[in-house]
Amino acid sequence: MPDSTKRTKKRAPIPILGYALLGLIDQKPSSGYDLRKIFAETAMGNYSSSPGAIYPALQKLEAGRLVIGNTEETAGLRRRCVYRITQSGSVALKRWLGRPIEGDEVKRGAEELMLRFAFMERVLGPSACVSFLRNFSAVLSPYIGELEAFLAANQDRMPLSARLALESGLRSYRCTFEWTHYALQTYKDFQRERHG
Repeated sequence: MPDSTKRTKKRAPIPILGYALLGLIDQKPSSGYDLRKIFAETAMGNYSSSPGAIYPALQKLEAGRLVIGNTEETAGLRRRCVYRITQSGSVALKRWLGRPIEGDEVKRGAEELMLRFAFMERVLGPSACVSFLRNFSAVLSPYIGELEAFLAANQDRMPLSARLALESGLRSYRCTFEWTHYALQTYKDFQRERHG
């Protein structure tokens, strides 16, 4: 019989920066410097509050046994710590990538969803990407309808700047909706070329 005094230690939730780091390390074992450079030079910087946030995030992932750091010698007798994803890290990454799309995620913007999509094919395969795109499109469609209805009902009472700001958001969601169909067609074409 299990000891009732032992309690299962609940893992702290992983922030978006942690998942971004897990996805990058899963692609290629990397040092903190390598990762910081990626965040500084690409759109990945959107997922970090500052370049200095990378190292504490890596320490938290290592403390949670999601990554493991090993010190390696480099040219010029310099040492660097290279992080690799652990089995627990892979499980956490797969779980995050495979989560169903919630309406609230779409309303907050699609940044986290697009980050998930970017890592998805390598980890879960093309069929998961196709399912994700279909679900994304299905969740976007009614939300776009809600925004259109709100705009139609309220545009005459809104300040011009507020109306234009709402129209900007609406155009962005419509563009993303169109992109989901383009991306689905691209996967279809790719599969046809591969098997044709």
